[in-house]
Amino acid sequence: MSRMTYPFISKRLPQVVRYNLIIAALALAFTGCKKNSSSDSSDTGTTVSIDSSAITSGTVEGSTEIGYNADDLVENSTFSNVVTINFGSTITISNPLSASGVNITQSNGDVTITSTTSNAVEYQLSGTTTNGSVKVYSDKKFKLTLNGVNITNNDGPAINIQSSKRSFIVVADNTTNTLTDGSTYATSTEDMKGTLFSEGQIIFTGNGSLTVKGNNKHGIASDDYVRIRSGSITVSGAAKDGIHTNDAFIADGGTLTVSAQSDGIEAEEGHIIINGGTLVLNTADDGITASYTGTDATITPYVNINGGSITIKTTGGEGIESKSVLTINKGTINTNTVDDGLNARTALYINGGSIYCYSSGNDAMDSNGTFTITGGKVIAAGAKAPEAGIDCDARTLKITGGIVVGIGGATSGPSATASTVHSVVMGSGTANQIIHIESSSGTEALTFLAPESYSTLLFASAKLKGSTTYNVYTSGSATGTNFNGLYLSGSYVKGTKSTSFTTSSMVTQIGGSISRN
Repeated sequence: MSRMTYPFISKRLPQVVRYNLIIAALALAFTGCKKNSSSDSSDTGTTVSIDSSAITSGTVEGSTEIGYNADDLVENSTFSNVVTINFGSTITISNPLSASGVNITQSNGDVTITSTTSNAVEYQLSGTTTNGSVKVYSDKKFKLTLNGVNITNNDGPAINIQSSKRSFIVVADNTTNTLTDGSTYATSTEDMKGTLFSEGQIIFTGNGSLTVKGNNKHGIASDDYVRIRSGSITVSGAAKDGIHTNDAFIADGGTLTVSAQSDGIEAEEGHIIINGGTLVLNTADDGITASYTGTDATITPYVNINGGSITIKTTGGEGIESKSVLTINKGTINTNTVDDGLNARTALYINGGSIYCYSSGNDAMDSNGTFTITGGKVIAAGAKAPEAGIDCDARTLKITGGIVVGIGGATSGPSATASTVHSVVMGSGTANQIIHIESSSGTEALTFLAPESYSTLLFASAKLKGSTTYNVYTSGSATGTNFNGLYLSGSYVKGTKSTSFTTSSMVTQIGGSISRN
């Protein structure tokens, strides 16, 4: 190998000086090989990370109600008396309590149970009928086990429980069950509000599957409340609501899949609590709604989400709505709506969880009262102006924790006095383009791939520090783990630097539109 020479360095210079000049020449040559570009294409990547302190740091506010009731646990009751009803070309009934207060009649495929016994009874249903039903009158709570039963009723509900007592509906393990009602019902003086209807509480357990088709009105309805503890329940179609209750709906587990021409789940005069489970709702109106149409001022409907996975797609309504307070403490929520993704009449609290709301025609998250975020990963993608990512009608938007990204035509401005984490409001961005914010020392604050173009972006997080200068980059590339475009870990290779800002106050605005009403 020939020896490299540097003719512009005189041999008369001392050796150490010549050595230093050679090192400097090499450095200059290396620098000259870099591409001179404002896009910082030589960047090897900024580390992207979100630790737990950035997600949960504020004091929890709102409700933590889980709706626990020991009476809803079927394991706390004993049903030692078993009555079996098997549908087929003929109906086979085994009733050991016929002389003890349980009377069962059948007419043209319709089975009617009338129980006045003090015994705890389990009714097991199996077999198939193409035009039949089960109606229950009971003075006591009971267990109704669906043990591979398929009931179609052409002129009414498939199961009609005319009892105000608690009914434990057990979807037996390893069984498939279907219930279908008629598009028109025979005239009756009794309530018949859906394919599976009860005057009292309905509690679902078991690990089998149940499919309900509501051709006339609701899929599953109760004049009291519905609770799902386990099982795979599908409302394959409902002329109105998938699940409709007067008082409440509670989910602790299981899987619920709903397709409905109105609401997915509606509690007409009560509350909705989601503690766990997987919910997938496709609706023409609201996905989940705690509404109130009565005149009793003591009734306050609310929605609490304490866990679970909720996916909602609506073609006309809101994702999750409360006519009073909406509290999200935990869980994974994904809404894709035309109207608001989240909506609360008096207050909206987000204390944790992973929440993504996309609205094509309205605000992504909207409170007609106060809006408080104390933790969680919160992404709100609203429609174009004047709709917002996050909106609280110029009332208090308080952010004390979590990581919040809101895009849309506008945003409500965080309260500088109530909030304890810094935020920035900035201007427009392009769909499917990364926006990246990092401090002048190179510490990443935000890496986000926007799902839509926007004219206003709100970003708030404990990752934003006070009295610090931040650079904003667009485009570039990111790798790693992300939640609906919000990168949680990985690295970012810089695109084009677009602007800079300094967090001289709790709320910094360098562009965009803050809603004033």
